[in-house]
Amino acid sequence: MYDEGAGREVQGNVVGNIRRLEGVESPQLGTRRDVLVYLPPSYGSSGRHYPVLYMQDGQNLFDPTTAFAGEWLVDETMERVSREGLEAIVVAIPNSGKLRADEYSPFRDERIGGGRGDDYVSFLIDTLKPRIDAEFRTQRERAMTGIVGSSMGGLISLYALLRRPDIFGFAGAMSPSLWFARGAIFGMASAVGRWDARLYLDTGTLEGRGHVRQVREMVRLLRRQAIHPRRQIKYVEERGGQHNEAAWARRFEPALRWMLPKRTETHW
Repeated sequence: MYDEGAGREVQGNVVGNIRRLEGVESPQLGTRRDVLVYLPPSYGSSGRHYPVLYMQDGQNLFDPTTAFAGEWLVDETMERVSREGLEAIVVAIPNSGKLRADEYSPFRDERIGGGRGDDYVSFLIDTLKPRIDAEFRTQRERAMTGIVGSSMGGLISLYALLRRPDIFGFAGAMSPSLWFARGAIFGMASAVGRWDARLYLDTGTLEGRGHVRQVREMVRLLRRQAIHPRRQIKYVEERGGQHNEAAWARRFEPALRWMLPKRTETHW
């Protein structure tokens, strides 16, 4: 059950009710990190249970003083859409700095490294999610559990959706780094076969022709394998969009509106 004292309340350059879970241990990775949990405005008074978004690069989501190159304004966006009854718990998992590429790719790139993505996904599913479900009022079913990230965070979010469809029912892969490890994600996606989750994919036209071409290729591949292609995949190509936090912040709200189940939905 949720305890109003669970976690430390976050102060400073954030809006809304955000709790800090300090020193969350990952036995899979041998690391510890503080995890931020955004709670919807109605959380304290409604008694409801809420969908959950697990989001990568957590230090970039709420606070410009901790962000790498600008924040996503996730807290402001969640507060704004909540007025329409669109609410969710957001679990912001910070990256591990120099270990980011290791954690965010299940494949090893011969130049950059990587290859611990399965351990990271196991951390999310086997360690973090049970704690979140125990301490907060979550809707635990897969249809109400999503994963979101950009760049390498987009790669691991896409991988997690395809690898563990029993856990994640929807995902947002914004400007995903599909090139990593010579595009190994394409072979993995091909091997998945038929799938029935919901996926938001995007890119910006100024991210480079190669990047745009790869994202389009992934969209075509997954549409061929989707059980209900039109309902399952939303693809956005932002004219003039670059590979940066400002672009992902702009696209987060429309992505959220498409991904997040409505209050009355239990499935799609």
